[in-house]
Amino acid sequence: MEERKPIKRHISLQPLSREHHQGLLLCMKIRKGLAKKVALDRISNYVQWFYEEYLEEHFRAEESSVFPILGNHHELIKRALAEHRRLIRLIENRENLERSLHAFEEELEKHIRFEERVLFNEIQSIATPEQLKVLEKVLSEGTICDNWSDQFWK
Repeated sequence: MEERKPIKRHISLQPLSREHHQGLLLCMKIRKGLAKKVALDRISNYVQWFYEEYLEEHFRAEESSVFPILGNHHELIKRALAEHRRLIRLIENRENLERSLHAFEEELEKHIRFEERVLFNEIQSIATPEQLKVLEKVLSEGTICDNWSDQFWK
């Protein structure tokens, strides 16, 4: 199996990459909770909180500041936007929580891998130095404070 080399992320996109890492941790927590047969409402409440506190703003920052570099008609951007909409629908679906949580966890991980391995690389390759400088100013370093008291994943 070929060893994957770390991607050299431009400094302007590093805040989003760090948030992606937190998103991958969210996926791990959901998987652990489901494997331990934790009450689905406990997991779902955490996912809803995480979305409202972090993911919603993360999606907004990508859509308003990063995606326009390629343009909304670019195939990679169309895919990312569709994935954002699908992830939001999964969060909002309260009918079959177990299925929605499984799907959300799987799709969020795939989405993050796509953005990190494909989309951000494409953006870095075509963005002008001026565009990257603007991103550096608008993509502030948010601190994810995971102070959720119900640590069901432990």
